[in-house]
Amino acid sequence: MQTIADVMTRGIRTVAPSDTVTQAAQAMRELDVGALPVCDGVRLVGMVTDRDIVVRGVAQERMHALVSELMSEGMLYCHEHDAVSAVLESMRSQQVRRLPVVDKDQRLVGMVSLGDLATRGNEDDRTASALRGISEPSQPHRGGLSAASGAAGGRQTD
Repeated sequence: MQTIADVMTRGIRTVAPSDTVTQAAQAMRELDVGALPVCDGVRLVGMVTDRDIVVRGVAQERMHALVSELMSEGMLYCHEHDAVSAVLESMRSQQVRRLPVVDKDQRLVGMVSLGDLATRGNEDDRTASALRGISEPSQPHRGGLSAASGAAGGRQTD
């Protein structure tokens, strides 16, 4: 049985709840990632994503907020000794593309993403099925109005 420890990415960068959103965004840019675990010491307390920064920060004109003000709490995670197939099913049912990985003492030890599973896992059919399930619906919601650009979805081009 292949476990998450076999496919996860180790040595990941984290941010602290007291870091600024700017610091988190800069770290994301440097690492070319869209999400960072938030740790208070070694304890995982949340995740901050590029979407959190845009929706909860920029869109609400909170550019100087702390990570603790914008991060997602109560996030999902998996354990390093979980079976790849079980984690894939969890990711599919929860529609998430990445999960923090913790050890038996709940300390952050890595991250696992669909990319990790697709390139290092041996669950080809399950990975493809999980990707389809996670990506449903694949079209963005375009209802409502956007104060930034009129109708949601931007302006029409010729």
